[in-house]
Amino acid sequence: MKKNQPATIDGASLHVIPTPPTIHLKTADQVRLEMARVYRDARQGRLDVQDGAKLVFMLGQIGKMIELSDIEKRIEALEER
Repeated sequence: MKKNQPATIDGASLHVIPTPPTIHLKTADQVRLEMARVYRDARQGRLDVQDGAKLVFMLGQIGKMIELSDIEKRIEALEER
């Protein structure tokens, strides 16, 4: 592990491990980028394809909720006019 890198203590083994990077999923574009990362990881064998498919499905649902939330806000803004 590098110096000054964020670390986490694994509760099961009590080993210090690098803290995984934060995954930002607040916008449709951030969700798209994460889907692409999962795809690349599955494609390159770093992630089981079935696990990747499940993650991409969940990311798709998150993307739909972001889209729905955006549409609701736009409709509310139109109704207030």
